[in-house]
Amino acid sequence: MNTQFKKGIIEMCVIHVISQKDMYGYEVIETLSNQLEVNENTIYPILRRLTEQEYFSTYTESTNVGAPRKYYRITPLGIKKDVELLSEWRSFLKGVHTLLGGFES
Repeated sequence: MNTQFKKGIIEMCVIHVISQKDMYGYEVIETLSNQLEVNENTIYPILRRLTEQEYFSTYTESTNVGAPRKYYRITPLGIKKDVELLSEWRSFLKGVHTLLGGFES
């Protein structure tokens, strides 16, 4: 699969999982890696970029063990982006499904 296409899809997934609940970086990686091939070298740059674009805000929380965790929280701009991307994605999939005649195994 084209790397840029894959990164765009992963970015959409990052926005969406954080729209469901605040998460720290490793938690995002764990959540996505249950379904997709991702690693920290892919996810952390996306988290930084999306935070710079103001789709996320961050805060830290102490833990019982180790250093405090940096959490990502979706912003109103991020919620708007999530809705927009999901709409575009569903439309795209519908078109692909129509063109390919379904997804038969």
